[in-house]
Amino acid sequence: MTDHEQPGLIARLIAGSARNPLITILLVIGLGAWGWFSLRRAPLDAIPDLSDAQVIIFTEWMGRSPDLVEDQITYPISSSLIAAPGVKYVRGQSMFGMSFVYVIFEDGTDIYWARSRVLEYLNQAQAQLPAGVTPRLGPDATGVGWVFEYALVDRTGKHDAQQLRSLQDFHLRYALASVKGVAEVASVGGAVKQYQVTVDPQKLLALKVPLRDVMMALQRSNADVGGQVMDIAGHEHVIRGRGYVCASATSARSRSARTSGAASPTSTARARSPAAS
Repeated sequence: MTDHEQPGLIARLIAGSARNPLITILLVIGLGAWGWFSLRRAPLDAIPDLSDAQVIIFTEWMGRSPDLVEDQITYPISSSLIAAPGVKYVRGQSMFGMSFVYVIFEDGTDIYWARSRVLEYLNQAQAQLPAGVTPRLGPDATGVGWVFEYALVDRTGKHDAQQLRSLQDFHLRYALASVKGVAEVASVGGAVKQYQVTVDPQKLLALKVPLRDVMMALQRSNADVGGQVMDIAGHEHVIRGRGYVCASATSARSRSARTSGAASPTSTARARSPAAS
């Protein structure tokens, strides 16, 4: 290097650091502390969520064909959400008895603001839907938020699939849903507890009792009713009728037979919980 050449940037930086060692050490310590603080606060994720801000609308209309679901549910909901603020795309999917509408918003849109806008426009589209059909919003989480999966297994053989599913639905699910950051706990498998009624069609035909009467009798018998208040010896006693099916098949048969007034066709009805397959 000749005497007329100017030193480069790196050379001047090294020379300045050598002439001011105290300032150089303080600057390095400050930059190191700032880097450590930024690293501790940086949102790290093994699988970063790069999906769009979207809201899923699920509607169930069991027993209807996909073309009917498309015309009566998917199209009215999709057409009403196109004009929502911040919406990029609206995609609909119709299948047998079910409809899915995916509303994708602009990047950077707050997911809870988007869900509130979707609810507003769903209230307007509700009048165009068939009677008894109620759309529901999906969870406020994406597919990459699936962080944990577990299985309930009874190795002793004392609990069947229905009892394990009841333990999941009424105990474990609420405990996990209360954990901070958990958006949804979805249950899959097992046997959901239910009461099934089997009717003898030959007896119905012989007694000329339509199946609708049996259904109405079961609906009226499986309900609690409220009464008035009686004042006895200065104390108020609330009167109510308890009629939910909850115990044995005998109680279900007696209620349905007593309500319908025809014991023969409804005497074949039985209430049971499905056993594990």
